[in-house]
Amino acid sequence: MTLNVLNTLEINDIHQLDQFRSKWWELLAGTPNATFFQTLEWLEVYWEYFGNDQLLRVLVVGDPEQPIGILPLVVRSEQRRIGKVQVLTYPLDDWGSFYGPVSDHPRQTLLAGLNHIKHSDQTWELVDVRGVPSEDIDPAVTSEVMQLAGFQTRPSVRAESAVINVSGTWEEYFSQRTSKWRNNYRRWFRRLHEAGTVRYERYRPLGEKHSDIDPRWDLYDTCEELAAASWQGSSTDGTTLSHESIRDFLRAAHEVACRLGCADVNLLYSNDQPIAFAYNYVLNGNVFGLRIGYDPEISKLSPGNLIYALAIEDSFKRGDLVFDLGPGSLEGKRYFCSNFEPIWQYTHYRPQAVRAQLLKLRDQFQDWWNATKMMPQGTNQSKTLQVLP
Repeated sequence: MTLNVLNTLEINDIHQLDQFRSKWWELLAGTPNATFFQTLEWLEVYWEYFGNDQLLRVLVVGDPEQPIGILPLVVRSEQRRIGKVQVLTYPLDDWGSFYGPVSDHPRQTLLAGLNHIKHSDQTWELVDVRGVPSEDIDPAVTSEVMQLAGFQTRPSVRAESAVINVSGTWEEYFSQRTSKWRNNYRRWFRRLHEAGTVRYERYRPLGEKHSDIDPRWDLYDTCEELAAASWQGSSTDGTTLSHESIRDFLRAAHEVACRLGCADVNLLYSNDQPIAFAYNYVLNGNVFGLRIGYDPEISKLSPGNLIYALAIEDSFKRGDLVFDLGPGSLEGKRYFCSNFEPIWQYTHYRPQAVRAQLLKLRDQFQDWWNATKMMPQGTNQSKTLQVLP
């Protein structure tokens, strides 16, 4: 692959990005599989709450008046066993599954951005490009482009996400589930209807272009209340809607999502009492499941499974394209998803950084150790050791 290296403008002040807002949206419209997390507006909210101890490095590629792409990057300090390490990465911060350049020329944008990073001040110790889809569907061809830019990388799977293709029909999707799942699905609904009146509500404001930006805080607050009552409410990782460490951030992001037409609130009621919620983001038919929860007192009615099923069926009817249930809790999602998509990361260790080289040695040892554990019994490991670099 031959790609031309283009001029790159680096922006370090979040407020200076406002001048590129309209161009950002133009580029986002052509970005393959774009998500709410790639909007400038999400980045602004994220930066307001989490940007204090990070360095913003947004790269505008090409003519600033008509750029071909924008590459949002940050440098953050991450704690490792050997101490804090400066990591250059995407700003996604594991809020979503996948990320990449904002551009309909993602390969050229990524290459130009990486060349700029390579030849500018290297305050980072690791370049860790995270949230990358599999090579066969990665529009930026991240692995190959990093090699072209001179970044030797270690690929690894950071997580897996449960993804559903909702471009067909619900009937086709339903017929492809196992007979056991279909029987369970019918039983869940029967038992729920036997318990009383059932109501499912999905709220998707159209956004400011259509004068439809009402955040419907009544619905969002109900999601929060269910989250606090669920098993997640007592967890210590601080990741549910109601946790103080992220509550204000998620509420601010919700308001922005409603303004952009990217909010997707799902609620299930029994006898007019909320029993389950699924809070998602949506952009151009790409749905991402951010959080889900249900009333634990009626867990026997499988409200979590039902809210998933109802949202998925409704997405087929609405003409959505992809429903990403997100990483984590994959055992419960495997009955719904079309496939588990690996979330790749490509790590480059700066040669002149001592801590980076120590991490590289550790990771190489871990790779070797994982490989030896996968060897068939009877393999001569001593011979294998001799050919290791």
